[in-house]
Amino acid sequence: MVLRGKDKRLIILFAVALVAVALVGVLAAGCGSSTTTTTSPATSSTAGTATTVAPDTTTSAGSDTTTSAALSADLNGAGATFPQPLYVEWIGAFQKVQPGVKINYQGVGSGAGIQQFTAQTIDFGASDAYMKPAEITAAEAARAGAKVLLIPTVFGSITLAYNLPGVDKLNLDSDTLAAIFLGKITKWNDAKIAALNAGVTLPSTAIQTVHRSDSSGTTNAFTSYLTAVNADWKAGPGAGKIVKWLGGVGGQGNDGVAAVVKQTAGAVGYVELAYAVQNKMAVANMKNKSGAFVAPSLESTSAAADMAQIPADLNLSVSDSANPAAYPIVTATYILAYDKMPDAAKAAALKAFLTWALNDGTSVAQQLGYAPLPSAVRDAAIAKVNAIGS
Repeated sequence: MVLRGKDKRLIILFAVALVAVALVGVLAAGCGSSTTTTTSPATSSTAGTATTVAPDTTTSAGSDTTTSAALSADLNGAGATFPQPLYVEWIGAFQKVQPGVKINYQGVGSGAGIQQFTAQTIDFGASDAYMKPAEITAAEAARAGAKVLLIPTVFGSITLAYNLPGVDKLNLDSDTLAAIFLGKITKWNDAKIAALNAGVTLPSTAIQTVHRSDSSGTTNAFTSYLTAVNADWKAGPGAGKIVKWLGGVGGQGNDGVAAVVKQTAGAVGYVELAYAVQNKMAVANMKNKSGAFVAPSLESTSAAADMAQIPADLNLSVSDSANPAAYPIVTATYILAYDKMPDAAKAAALKAFLTWALNDGTSVAQQLGYAPLPSAVRDAAIAKVNAIGS
């Protein structure tokens, strides 16, 4: 076959085009192999829509959202029953943000929480009582090279829940309260109680005091308050997670005390506000330092938590506040953690959970009657959270 000039030109152009296409493919492959970018997947759920985001964690104080990389870890914690209702709610909400993180929290009391944390049978502990220097030393010796972090989460009120049918309002002051738990006042119509409750018909029902039977940060806060305001109490049982009670019956945990009070006519016991609210229990108004009778509430707890000075170690003492609007028996509660954890995935998960709780979790705390940390305290708490690593 003889090719004409025009046909030859077409064949040549076609061959050139094929070579060009081949060269483009080679160049593209070469460029693709010279630079590799890896992005860890993360899912942020907003209004039911999954969005892939960068792996960085972004939080801001006071924000309503927390965006973080997808995490995977199982965490076990135990300790104070005081914040247990809140921690249960926090865990449920956080696991919707980070479904790969499973958190189990057991309310066993602050003393048991410190013991298990020190024994390293849990990943984090919880206590309403700030750890003593000897307890911190023991915990740090158990994990050589690591430091204990005491991270405050919220403040809560310790209420005097009572079971006295027909009495919807009850006023108490520190001296009367101490006398009741010392066994010096044994009837509800005692003259000292009646003097604080003008116009209220008080029955002659015998008083049954109820206290914690376990090692308890709530007990520590309650007895520390009485020790600070009443000389007889200071000279007697004193303050501590466990004290020698002069009568009364014991209940395991805040829920145990609440159950005994609810089942016993004439009973009075100290429980965290959330337990009293959940069980629809009557609670006494307490006379504060300014002389006002104040009911335990989110507002009166927040008033007590409004501190003029913040200690560097965040050992926050807000009991018997001078603020006229403050409820007098208020305590902070703490998460116990190490700055170095042996499992990097667990360290990242715990850090993310606490960061979320101290930011997005504040609305949940308020709904349950816990007072969120003031901004300056929260900033200091988050700085401690940021120290968690592996």
